Amino acid sequence: MCGITGWVSYGRDLGTQDRVLRDMTETMACRGPDAAGTWVAPHAALGHRRLAVIDLPGGAQPMEVATPDGAVAMVYSGEAYNFTELRAELRGRGHRFDTDSDTEVVLRGYLEWGEQLAEHLNGMYAFAIWDERTEKLVMIRDRMGIKPFYYYETADGVLFGSEPKAILANPDAEPVVGLDGLREIFSFAKTPGFAVWEGMRELKPGHLAIVDRNGLRERCYWQLEVGDHTDDRDATVAHVRELLDDIIARQLVADVPRCTLLSGGLDSSAMTAIAALQLAEQGETVRSFAVDFPNQAENFRAIDVAPTQDTPFVHAVAEHVRSDHDDIMLDGAALSDPAVRAAAVAARDLPIGLGDRDNSLYLLFKAIREQSTVALSGESADEIFGGYPWFHDERKRDADTFPWLVDSPLTPSGLLDPGLSAQLDLGSYIGDNYRDAVAAAPLKDGETGQEKRMRQVCYMHLTRMVQTLLDRKDRMSMAVGLEVRVPFCDHRLVQYVFNTPWALKTFDGREKSILRGATRDTLPESVANRKKSGYPGSFDPNYLRAIQAQAAELIATDHRVLEFYDADRLKAATTADGATITHEQRGAIERSLDFATWLDQRNPVLKLS
Repeated sequence: MCGITGWVSYGRDLGTQDRVLRDMTETMACRGPDAAGTWVAPHAALGHRRLAVIDLPGGAQPMEVATPDGAVAMVYSGEAYNFTELRAELRGRGHRFDTDSDTEVVLRGYLEWGEQLAEHLNGMYAFAIWDERTEKLVMIRDRMGIKPFYYYETADGVLFGSEPKAILANPDAEPVVGLDGLREIFSFAKTPGFAVWEGMRELKPGHLAIVDRNGLRERCYWQLEVGDHTDDRDATVAHVRELLDDIIARQLVADVPRCTLLSGGLDSSAMTAIAALQLAEQGETVRSFAVDFPNQAENFRAIDVAPTQDTPFVHAVAEHVRSDHDDIMLDGAALSDPAVRAAAVAARDLPIGLGDRDNSLYLLFKAIREQSTVALSGESADEIFGGYPWFHDERKRDADTFPWLVDSPLTPSGLLDPGLSAQLDLGSYIGDNYRDAVAAAPLKDGETGQEKRMRQVCYMHLTRMVQTLLDRKDRMSMAVGLEVRVPFCDHRLVQYVFNTPWALKTFDGREKSILRGATRDTLPESVANRKKSGYPGSFDPNYLRAIQAQAAELIATDHRVLEFYDADRLKAATTADGATITHEQRGAIERSLDFATWLDQRNPVLKLS
C-alpha cells in the first residue's frame, strides 16, 4: 500500500521540475512511511511513497523495466491478491522476475497484456504506467474503487495522485471549489468521477484512462452486469462460503503483522472467525481490535442504525474464536481534540466527515498501527448483502431519493446560511444525482416490481454509498500508514450476490440472510442473530460540551465559516442541552468545525457565482 503521484507534460522538459515532483510526493508521506522514490523522463515524472507489505527489500518504486524501444516505468498502490498465479503464468510466457513483489508482477503483466492487464487482476489497486515506447500514460483503478485515484488535465498533459493534495502541490493546479463542489460536500450523495476541486476528476472504479499527445481518454473495463441466478438456496450459501474462504485466505498474505477490525456485527465477526480458522491451521492466532468508549454502557442511546452496544458482542466473538484481542478506548477529550479533527480533515482533503466517527476511526487506526501494518475490515457487506435498515423499510427504499438520506441528519440544509442554501438548492442536486443513479442501474429484460426496485437500490449502494465509505476508510487508515483490506469487495463476490434474487437475499426474513447462512457455523449464536448496528459513536457528554464550546468560539471570533452557516441556528445548537440536542444540531456543529478546519488548512478559492 502506498501513495502515488505524477506529471506528464508534452510541452516542457520535466527534468527541470524535480523540486515540484518531490513536493507532490511528500504530501503523501503518511501513506508511505517506509520509503520514497522518484523517476523522471523528459515528458513524465513519477513519485512514490511506500508502505512495505510484501517483499520488503525488493518492492521499491518507481519500478522500471528497460526495453529496446524505451523504458516502461510504474508507480503502484494496493495489492494484487492473485499475483502468485499471475507470476507463474507470466513465467510460462517467458518473463523473468527480479523480485518477489506483486508490483513487479503487475508491471510485467502490462508488458505482456498492455491495457488489458486490468482484466487479469484481482485486488485493490491504483497505478500509473509511463510507456516511453509510445509516450503514453496508462492510469488504472480497481473494479470497486477501493484505492483512490485522481487526475487533473493541464494544457499539455496531466497531473495525477492518490489524493487531491498531491495534485494541488503542483502550481499548475488551482485550489478552486465552485457551487457544484459545495453541493457535493453538503449532499452526502457522492457523484462518480466528481472530485469537488474544479478541473480535477476521480478515475471511476473499474475504469482506466490513457494520456498521449492526442489528449486523455477514459474507458470502462469492468462494471456490474445482470445475469440469471440458477443456484438454489443451499448452493448459493455454499458458494458464498467458498468465495469467502478463498478471498480471506488471499487477503491474509503479508510479510508484516496483520489483524482484523472486529465490531461484533455479523460482517466483521464472520470475517474474523474465518481468518481465525485459517491462521490456526498455520499455528497462528488471529489478532483483533475494536473501538470502545469509557462509560459507554451508561451513556449509550439506541438509534435506528445502531440499536445495540458493540462491546458485549465483540467479546463474545473474541472468546469464541480465541483471538488475541484489544479494545481501543477513546474518551471525549481525545475525540474532541482540535488536533485530531485537523488530522482527520487533512486526511480526507475535504470536510465531508462524520464527526466523532471520523475522529474515532482515525484514532483507532493510529493505535492499531503501533502493533500491526495490515488490517482486514468488514466494510461493504451491508451494501452487498442488503444489511441496512432502509433496505427493509418500504417507505425509505421506495422514496424518490437515496434511501439513506430519508430522515437523515447528513444533509444539514436547514442550518446553512439561507442565501447559500438557496444557491445550492441541494434538493435538486440530490434529486438529479439520484435519477442518474437509477437510470444507470442495469436491469434484466422484463424485470418489474420489487425485484426491479431492489436491484436499483442495491446498485446505487454499490456505486454511490460504498464509494463514500471506502474513501473514508482508505484516507483514515493511510493517514497513519495502516493498510486496510476489504474482503467483501472482491469483485467475484459482489457480482455473484448482485444477481441473487431479493427473496433469496432475505430467505430467513431478515437482513443479510445469505451471509448469515454461509457463516453461522463459525459464530456465537448471539452474534449470528444480532441485528445490524452501525459503526459506534461516542455518547460521552464531555465530547458534546467540548465541541459546543469550539463552535461557540467560531461564532465569537466571526470565523469565515459563518459565511456558510446560519449563525443564529448554529448558536442555538451550541447551547442546547445534551439530553435534547437533535442529531441535526450535533451534526451541524461537527460539520461546521470540519468546514472551518478545512478553510484554515486549504484556504480554497470559492466561486459562489
